[in-house]
Amino acid sequence: MKNLVIVDLGSNSVRMAINTIAEDGSFREIKRIKEDSRISEGMGRERLLRPQAMNRTIDALHRFKAIYEEYSNIEVRGITTAAVRMARNQREFLKRVQKETGIKLDVLSGDDEAYYDYLGVINSLEVKDCLILDTGGASCELIDVHEGKARNLISIPIGAVSLSERFHLNNAIRADNLFSAEIFVNQQLRDIWWIMDAFNKPIVLLGGANRTLARMNRRRQKISRINNIHGYRLKTESVNRTFRALITRNLDARKKMAGLETSRADIIVGGMLPLVMLLQMIDADRVIFSESGVREGIISEYINKGRKEE
Repeated sequence: MKNLVIVDLGSNSVRMAINTIAEDGSFREIKRIKEDSRISEGMGRERLLRPQAMNRTIDALHRFKAIYEEYSNIEVRGITTAAVRMARNQREFLKRVQKETGIKLDVLSGDDEAYYDYLGVINSLEVKDCLILDTGGASCELIDVHEGKARNLISIPIGAVSLSERFHLNNAIRADNLFSAEIFVNQQLRDIWWIMDAFNKPIVLLGGANRTLARMNRRRQKISRINNIHGYRLKTESVNRTFRALITRNLDARKKMAGLETSRADIIVGGMLPLVMLLQMIDADRVIFSESGVREGIISEYINKGRKEE
Protein backbone atom coordinates (compact mmCIF):
# COMPACT_ATOMS: atom_id res chain seq x y z
CA MET A 1 0.00 0.00 0.00
CA LYS A 2 1.35 3.40 -1.02
CA ASN A 3 0.35 6.98 -0.29
CA LEU A 4 0.41 8.96 -3.53
CA VAL A 5 0.70 12.69 -2.88
CA ILE A 6 -0.36 14.95 -5.74
CA VAL A 7 0.59 18.61 -5.48
CA ASP A 8 -1.34 20.52 -8.13
CA LEU A 9 -0.29 24.13 -8.71
CA GLY A 10 -2.96 25.85 -10.78
CA SER A 11 -3.16 29.46 -11.85
CA ASN A 12 -5.49 30.50 -9.04
CA SER A 13 -5.00 27.91 -6.30
CA VAL A 14 -2.60 25.20 -5.19
CA ARG A 15 -3.98 21.89 -3.97
CA MET A 16 -2.64 18.81 -2.29
CA ALA A 17 -4.38 15.44 -2.28
CA ILE A 18 -3.11 12.32 -0.53
CA ASN A 19 -4.52 9.05 -1.88
CA THR A 20 -3.93 5.59 -0.48
CA ILE A 21 -3.35 3.14 -3.35
CA ALA A 22 -4.23 -0.45 -2.46
CA GLU A 23 -2.61 -3.51 -4.01
CA ASP A 24 -5.78 -4.32 -5.96
CA GLY A 25 -5.60 -0.94 -7.72
CA SER A 26 -8.36 0.76 -5.74
CA PHE A 27 -7.65 4.12 -4.15
CA ARG A 28 -9.09 6.31 -1.43
CA GLU A 29 -8.50 9.99 -0.80
CA ILE A 30 -7.46 10.51 2.80
CA LYS A 31 -6.49 14.19 2.75
CA ARG A 32 -7.21 17.21 0.58
CA ILE A 33 -6.12 20.82 1.14
CA LYS A 34 -6.42 23.95 -0.99
CA GLU A 35 -4.89 27.42 -0.71
CA ASP A 36 -5.67 30.38 -2.96
CA SER A 37 -2.12 31.33 -3.86
CA ARG A 38 -3.08 32.91 -7.23
CA ILE A 39 0.30 32.43 -8.92
CA SER A 40 -1.00 34.10 -12.11
CA GLU A 41 -1.88 37.41 -10.42
CA GLY A 42 -0.45 40.39 -12.26
CA MET A 43 1.28 38.38 -15.01
CA GLY A 44 -0.25 40.57 -17.71
CA ARG A 45 0.94 40.48 -21.29
CA GLU A 46 4.55 40.38 -20.09
CA ARG A 47 3.85 36.79 -18.92
CA LEU A 48 5.98 37.18 -15.79
CA LEU A 49 5.30 35.51 -12.45
CA ARG A 50 5.44 38.25 -9.82
CA PRO A 51 7.59 37.99 -6.66
CA GLN A 52 4.68 38.30 -4.24
CA ALA A 53 2.70 35.59 -6.04
CA MET A 54 5.73 33.28 -6.12
CA ASN A 55 6.40 33.82 -2.42
CA ARG A 56 2.76 33.10 -1.52
CA THR A 57 2.86 29.89 -3.50
CA ILE A 58 6.13 28.64 -2.06
CA ASP A 59 4.86 29.35 1.47
CA ALA A 60 1.80 27.19 0.72
CA LEU A 61 4.02 24.39 -0.62
CA HIS A 62 6.05 24.46 2.61
CA ARG A 63 2.84 24.01 4.60
CA PHE A 64 1.77 21.12 2.37
CA LYS A 65 5.14 19.41 2.75
CA ALA A 66 4.93 19.57 6.55
CA ILE A 67 1.61 17.72 6.32
CA TYR A 68 2.44 14.96 3.83
CA GLU A 69 5.76 14.16 5.49
CA GLU A 70 3.79 12.88 8.47
CA TYR A 71 2.64 9.93 6.33
CA SER A 72 4.65 6.81 5.58
CA ASN A 73 5.49 5.19 2.23
CA ILE A 74 4.75 8.31 0.20
CA GLU A 75 5.41 9.13 -3.43
CA VAL A 76 5.08 12.78 -4.43
CA ARG A 77 3.95 13.91 -7.87
CA GLY A 78 4.05 17.66 -8.41
CA ILE A 79 2.36 19.24 -11.42
CA THR A 80 1.71 22.77 -12.60
CA THR A 81 -0.39 24.12 -15.41
CA ALA A 82 -1.22 27.20 -17.47
CA ALA A 83 0.28 30.15 -15.58
CA VAL A 84 3.67 28.52 -15.07
CA ARG A 85 3.47 26.93 -18.53
CA MET A 86 3.15 30.39 -20.12
CA ALA A 87 5.54 32.28 -17.82
CA ARG A 88 8.75 33.63 -19.29
CA ASN A 89 10.45 33.21 -15.90
CA GLN A 90 9.19 29.64 -15.54
CA ARG A 91 12.66 28.12 -15.12
CA GLU A 92 13.62 30.52 -12.34
CA PHE A 93 10.44 29.72 -10.41
CA LEU A 94 10.73 25.94 -10.82
CA LYS A 95 14.31 26.03 -9.56
CA ARG A 96 13.25 28.05 -6.53
CA VAL A 97 10.47 25.60 -5.71
CA GLN A 98 12.75 22.58 -5.91
CA LYS A 99 15.56 24.24 -3.95
CA GLU A 100 13.35 25.65 -1.18
CA THR A 101 10.76 22.87 -0.82
CA GLY A 102 12.28 19.80 -2.47
CA ILE A 103 9.21 19.47 -4.69
CA LYS A 104 9.86 18.91 -8.38
CA LEU A 105 7.01 20.36 -10.41
CA ASP A 106 6.33 18.90 -13.85
CA VAL A 107 4.85 21.44 -16.25
CA LEU A 108 1.90 19.80 -17.99
CA SER A 109 1.30 20.74 -21.61
CA GLY A 110 -2.19 21.95 -22.45
CA ASP A 111 -2.93 18.66 -24.21
CA ASP A 112 -1.72 16.65 -21.20
CA GLU A 113 -3.91 18.67 -18.87
CA ALA A 114 -6.94 18.14 -21.12
CA TYR A 115 -6.26 14.39 -21.41
CA TYR A 116 -5.98 13.96 -17.63
CA ASP A 117 -9.27 15.86 -17.29
CA TYR A 118 -10.82 13.38 -19.70
CA LEU A 119 -9.49 10.37 -17.76
CA GLY A 120 -10.76 11.81 -14.48
CA VAL A 121 -14.25 12.43 -15.85
CA ILE A 122 -14.75 9.29 -17.91
CA ASN A 123 -13.76 7.02 -15.01
CA SER A 124 -16.11 8.68 -12.53
CA LEU A 125 -19.24 9.84 -14.39
CA GLU A 126 -21.58 7.80 -16.55
CA VAL A 127 -21.34 10.00 -19.64
CA LYS A 128 -20.63 8.78 -23.15
CA ASP A 129 -21.18 11.93 -25.21
CA CYS A 130 -20.34 15.34 -23.80
CA LEU A 131 -18.08 18.36 -23.99
CA ILE A 132 -15.76 18.70 -21.00
CA LEU A 133 -14.82 22.25 -19.96
CA ASP A 134 -12.17 22.84 -17.30
CA THR A 135 -11.95 26.57 -16.52
CA GLY A 136 -8.78 27.48 -14.68
CA GLY A 137 -7.17 30.76 -13.76
CA ALA A 138 -5.23 31.20 -17.00
CA SER A 139 -6.50 28.54 -19.39
CA CYS A 140 -9.52 26.50 -20.42
CA GLU A 141 -9.33 22.87 -21.48
CA LEU A 142 -12.02 21.49 -23.77
CA ILE A 143 -12.51 17.83 -24.69
CA ASP A 144 -15.11 16.51 -27.12
CA VAL A 145 -16.13 13.03 -25.92
CA HIS A 146 -17.90 10.72 -28.37
CA GLU A 147 -19.02 7.25 -27.32
CA GLY A 148 -16.73 7.44 -24.30
CA LYS A 149 -13.60 8.37 -26.27
CA ALA A 150 -11.78 11.70 -26.40
CA ARG A 151 -12.30 12.62 -30.04
CA ASN A 152 -10.67 16.07 -29.88
CA LEU A 153 -9.06 18.12 -27.13
CA ILE A 154 -7.44 21.52 -26.75
CA SER A 155 -6.20 24.06 -24.22
CA ILE A 156 -6.81 27.75 -24.89
CA PRO A 157 -5.07 30.60 -23.00
CA ILE A 158 -8.09 32.22 -21.34
CA GLY A 159 -9.17 31.81 -17.74
CA ALA A 160 -10.82 33.34 -14.70
CA VAL A 161 -7.86 35.47 -13.56
CA SER A 162 -6.55 36.47 -16.99
CA LEU A 163 -9.97 37.50 -18.35
CA SER A 164 -10.91 39.37 -15.18
CA GLU A 165 -7.67 41.35 -15.18
CA ARG A 166 -7.53 42.02 -18.92
CA PHE A 167 -11.13 43.24 -19.25
CA HIS A 168 -11.53 44.83 -15.80
CA LEU A 169 -14.26 42.46 -14.63
CA ASN A 170 -13.07 42.43 -11.00
CA ASN A 171 -15.41 45.03 -9.54
CA ALA A 172 -18.42 46.84 -11.04
CA ILE A 173 -18.98 45.52 -14.57
CA ARG A 174 -19.08 48.13 -17.31
CA ALA A 175 -21.06 47.23 -20.43
CA ASP A 176 -18.19 48.07 -22.81
CA ASN A 177 -15.71 45.90 -20.88
CA LEU A 178 -18.10 42.96 -20.77
CA PHE A 179 -18.86 43.34 -24.48
CA SER A 180 -15.13 43.37 -25.33
CA ALA A 181 -14.58 40.27 -23.21
CA GLU A 182 -17.49 38.46 -24.89
CA ILE A 183 -16.13 39.23 -28.36
CA PHE A 184 -12.67 38.03 -27.34
CA VAL A 185 -13.91 34.75 -25.80
CA ASN A 186 -16.27 34.12 -28.72
CA GLN A 187 -13.36 34.42 -31.17
CA GLN A 188 -11.20 32.07 -29.10
CA LEU A 189 -13.95 29.45 -29.15
CA ARG A 190 -14.83 29.86 -32.82
CA ASP A 191 -11.18 29.29 -33.75
CA ILE A 192 -11.55 25.69 -32.49
CA TRP A 193 -12.34 23.93 -35.77
CA TRP A 194 -14.16 20.99 -34.17
CA ILE A 195 -16.21 22.89 -31.59
CA MET A 196 -19.53 22.46 -33.43
CA ASP A 197 -19.06 18.67 -33.31
CA ALA A 198 -20.23 19.12 -29.71
CA PHE A 199 -23.51 20.78 -30.75
CA ASN A 200 -26.35 19.97 -28.32
CA LYS A 201 -24.10 17.89 -26.07
CA PRO A 202 -24.21 18.45 -22.30
CA ILE A 203 -21.17 20.23 -20.87
CA VAL A 204 -19.28 18.53 -18.04
CA LEU A 205 -17.71 21.19 -15.82
CA LEU A 206 -14.43 21.27 -13.91
CA GLY A 207 -12.47 24.07 -12.29
CA GLY A 208 -12.91 26.52 -9.44
CA ALA A 209 -15.30 28.95 -11.13
CA ASN A 210 -17.56 26.11 -12.18
CA ARG A 211 -17.53 24.57 -8.71
CA THR A 212 -18.56 27.97 -7.36
CA LEU A 213 -21.48 28.04 -9.82
CA ALA A 214 -22.61 24.66 -8.47
CA ARG A 215 -22.35 25.72 -4.82
CA MET A 216 -24.29 28.95 -5.43
CA ASN A 217 -27.16 27.08 -7.05
CA ARG A 218 -27.20 24.30 -4.46
CA ARG A 219 -27.44 26.99 -1.78
CA ARG A 220 -30.23 28.73 -3.70
CA GLN A 221 -32.09 25.41 -3.99
CA LYS A 222 -31.58 24.81 -0.25
CA ILE A 223 -29.74 21.55 -0.91
CA SER A 224 -27.72 20.32 2.06
CA ARG A 225 -24.00 19.64 1.67
CA ILE A 226 -23.42 22.32 -0.96
CA ASN A 227 -19.89 21.04 -1.64
CA ASN A 228 -21.14 17.61 -2.70
CA ILE A 229 -21.35 18.54 -6.39
CA HIS A 230 -20.16 15.43 -8.26
CA GLY A 231 -22.86 14.51 -10.77
CA TYR A 232 -24.96 17.58 -9.93
CA ARG A 233 -26.87 18.95 -12.93
CA LEU A 234 -28.11 22.41 -13.84
CA LYS A 235 -30.22 23.65 -16.72
CA THR A 236 -28.79 26.35 -18.95
CA GLU A 237 -31.33 28.92 -17.77
CA SER A 238 -30.06 28.49 -14.19
CA VAL A 239 -26.50 29.15 -15.34
CA ASN A 240 -27.60 32.28 -17.20
CA ARG A 241 -29.65 33.50 -14.21
CA THR A 242 -26.61 33.17 -11.95
CA PHE A 243 -24.40 35.03 -14.44
CA ARG A 244 -26.92 37.88 -14.72
CA ALA A 245 -27.00 38.18 -10.93
CA LEU A 246 -23.20 38.40 -10.82
CA ILE A 247 -22.72 41.04 -13.51
CA THR A 248 -25.30 43.37 -11.94
CA ARG A 249 -23.36 43.53 -8.64
CA ASN A 250 -20.10 45.18 -7.72
CA LEU A 251 -17.38 43.34 -5.81
CA ASP A 252 -18.69 44.11 -2.32
CA ALA A 253 -22.19 42.95 -3.26
CA ARG A 254 -20.88 39.76 -4.89
CA LYS A 255 -18.99 38.90 -1.71
CA LYS A 256 -22.32 38.72 0.11
CA MET A 257 -23.89 36.26 -2.34
CA ALA A 258 -24.66 32.85 -0.84
CA GLY A 259 -22.31 30.08 -1.90
CA LEU A 260 -19.68 32.42 -3.37
CA GLU A 261 -16.28 32.40 -1.67
CA THR A 262 -15.14 35.96 -0.99
CA SER A 263 -11.67 35.09 -2.32
CA ARG A 264 -13.21 34.24 -5.69
CA ALA A 265 -15.68 37.14 -5.97
CA ASP A 266 -13.29 39.28 -8.03
CA ILE A 267 -12.70 36.62 -10.70
CA ILE A 268 -16.03 34.79 -10.88
CA VAL A 269 -17.39 36.83 -13.81
CA GLY A 270 -14.31 36.13 -15.90
CA GLY A 271 -14.43 32.52 -14.71
CA MET A 272 -18.02 31.98 -15.85
CA LEU A 273 -17.73 33.83 -19.17
CA PRO A 274 -16.27 30.92 -21.23
CA LEU A 275 -19.11 28.67 -20.06
CA VAL A 276 -21.84 31.22 -20.82
CA MET A 277 -20.47 31.82 -24.32
CA LEU A 278 -20.05 28.10 -24.95
CA LEU A 279 -23.62 27.30 -23.90
CA GLN A 280 -24.90 29.75 -26.51
CA MET A 281 -22.54 28.50 -29.19
CA ILE A 282 -23.35 24.77 -28.98
CA ASP A 283 -26.94 25.22 -27.76
CA ALA A 284 -26.45 22.95 -24.74
CA ASP A 285 -29.47 22.60 -22.48
CA ARG A 286 -27.66 21.46 -19.31
CA VAL A 287 -24.38 21.17 -17.49
CA ILE A 288 -23.04 18.36 -15.28
CA PHE A 289 -20.45 18.99 -12.57
CA SER A 290 -17.48 16.72 -11.92
CA GLU A 291 -15.18 16.68 -8.90
CA SER A 292 -12.84 14.33 -10.76
CA GLY A 293 -10.33 15.91 -13.12
CA VAL A 294 -6.58 16.17 -13.59
CA ARG A 295 -5.59 14.67 -10.22
CA GLU A 296 -7.90 11.68 -10.61
CA GLY A 297 -6.67 11.25 -14.18
CA ILE A 298 -3.09 11.09 -12.92
CA ILE A 299 -4.08 8.49 -10.31
CA SER A 300 -5.75 6.39 -13.02
CA GLU A 301 -2.63 6.54 -15.16
CA TYR A 302 -0.44 5.71 -12.14
CA ILE A 303 -2.50 2.63 -11.29
CA ASN A 304 -2.62 1.38 -14.90
CA LYS A 305 1.14 1.86 -15.26
CA GLY A 306 1.71 -0.17 -12.07
CA ARG A 307 -0.43 -3.01 -13.41
CA LYS A 308 1.50 -3.13 -16.69
CA GLU A 309 4.81 -3.35 -14.80
CA GLU A 310 3.67 -6.34 -12.73
